[in-house]
Amino acid sequence: MPADTSASQSSEKSFPFIQHHGAVKGVTGSCHQLWLTPEDSLLIDCGLFQGAETSGGGDAGADALAVQFSIDSVRALIATHVHIDHIGRLPWLVAAGFKQPIHCTEPSALLMPTVLEDAFLVGIKRDKALADRFVQQVGKHLVGHRYKQWVTLVERADLICRIRFQRAGHILGSAYIECDINYPKEKRSRRIVFSGDLGAPHAPMLPAPKPPWGADIVVLESTYGNRLHENRHTRRARFQKVLESALADGGTVIIPAFSIGRTQELLYELEDIITTQAKKNAQKSPWHDLPIILDAPLATRFTKLYRQLKPWWAQEALKRVTQGRKPLGFEQLLTVETHAQHQAMVNRLAHTRQPAIVITGSGMCNAGRVVNYLKAMLGDSRHNVVFVGYQAQGTPGRAIQQYGPQGGYVELDGERYPIKASVYTLGGYSAHADQKGLVGFITGMRHGPQEVRLVHGDQAAKAELATVLQAQSAKKGREVSIIIPTE
Repeated sequence: MPADTSASQSSEKSFPFIQHHGAVKGVTGSCHQLWLTPEDSLLIDCGLFQGAETSGGGDAGADALAVQFSIDSVRALIATHVHIDHIGRLPWLVAAGFKQPIHCTEPSALLMPTVLEDAFLVGIKRDKALADRFVQQVGKHLVGHRYKQWVTLVERADLICRIRFQRAGHILGSAYIECDINYPKEKRSRRIVFSGDLGAPHAPMLPAPKPPWGADIVVLESTYGNRLHENRHTRRARFQKVLESALADGGTVIIPAFSIGRTQELLYELEDIITTQAKKNAQKSPWHDLPIILDAPLATRFTKLYRQLKPWWAQEALKRVTQGRKPLGFEQLLTVETHAQHQAMVNRLAHTRQPAIVITGSGMCNAGRVVNYLKAMLGDSRHNVVFVGYQAQGTPGRAIQQYGPQGGYVELDGERYPIKASVYTLGGYSAHADQKGLVGFITGMRHGPQEVRLVHGDQAAKAELATVLQAQSAKKGREVSIIIPTE
């Protein structure tokens, strides 16, 4: 595979071209600079790095978050969605002097202030007044757009650039970006698509993404480029079976989950299991009166926002609401708000035989309240950890996932904790498209791209996806250059 060298040879490149400032050595830190002219560029996402992942040049990572590239040419930031690995470095971007518009979808514009406030309080300083001022400052530049609507960003005699947001099916408000770039004087144009994070088909709350009509270049995520997800019916049945088996131990099932998207999807599935079991035989069901505990203040806030964003739900979810059901606010759902309540809940569940399901963050176990649950419960075989999302290299989640079944240990806050709790991984609950979905996104276009740049994935995932993409494109009689950028 050819390596991308645009960052070091920008003066020799023809325009447009793309520089990658993140998501090239793993799945986090998404940040791509689309150069339109030597003086004009767009930034697509500006996310946090997690675990051991870094930027292509290695100068930015989880412990080195300052923006290392010049932003003088950047005319706008375009956010594909509000996950922290896509917009979490915005505080550092603003600190570098960024004052340009921030474009996103309407739902993302409603969700983003809460994400940014948390990113500021966790990553910069625990000062609520200062965080509020930062969010207000960003809010002045935040512009929400409808899906499918073309938005003109630059219009001059020598350059016209417009973008369009299309549903990505990853979380509420997520989008892939179509960029149309026209050079009137040169009588040429290019269409470039940035996939952002594409969702899996048949996600319970969101419509599945549809491929664009066409593109010249696609920057494609590859998180699960070497995996196939089980179908929704199978994964639901497996999810229920795993939980019922775990609950029979009389312990707690800990589900680490990100605050936006995954948490709401899990609540939606749990409400359906409870409702279905109640119709069969409520009194004999292990789900009768089982507490579902949401111990994540940020996730609780986002769940409330999700309820306000029903116009963007899938038809299936809206149908449940019309039937009088509450997919995100059912009777057995308990929320834990304060730190004192959290400590009391951890102590109670660790020392009683009351079965419970706890959804808490962070999703990769590298911060947040999940760490306290793990410290208290990993050493007890009654308890269980169920992973439903990707665990990046270098995170405690990856270590538990990898070494837990072997009876190993994990380091939490510098101390070793033996893993005696059962560990399960349910890959079918990923909010990312699998290999089939990613390939379909490319081959499903009427006008296929000449170039696909694979980012946002482990090396093995990118390599296998590249091979399959090449083969499937050849079957359609298309020639495509697959590039795996290194910086």
